[in-house]
Amino acid sequence: MKIFTDDSLDIARMASAFAALGSEQRLSVLRILVRAGDAGLSIGELGARSGITGSTLTHHVKQLAQAGLVEQEKTGRTIRCRVSYSRARDLSEYLLKECCADLERPNAEHLDD
Repeated sequence: MKIFTDDSLDIARMASAFAALGSEQRLSVLRILVRAGDAGLSIGELGARSGITGSTLTHHVKQLAQAGLVEQEKTGRTIRCRVSYSRARDLSEYLLKECCADLERPNAEHLDD
């Protein structure tokens, strides 16, 4: 029986999010939504900006939403998509939280670049 520690749960959660970003189209969709800011974009606007439409776009947004990277809100017949900035921040912090931990004299100045 596998025992899940906080670290193993965190790794599984992060791996799921990174897997969702493993597609060029999904990464492109996420970057477009980041550029759109807090207001997000409707599915139609997102399709126009990304060049991905129909069921393909729906599939990619669904994958990003399941990974917690995109939030969707339905108002009437319109579905708006926006980035979950806290989740995106979690990903970057996860990668960098142990930066330089194995160096004899930690030097994280390169993080400011």
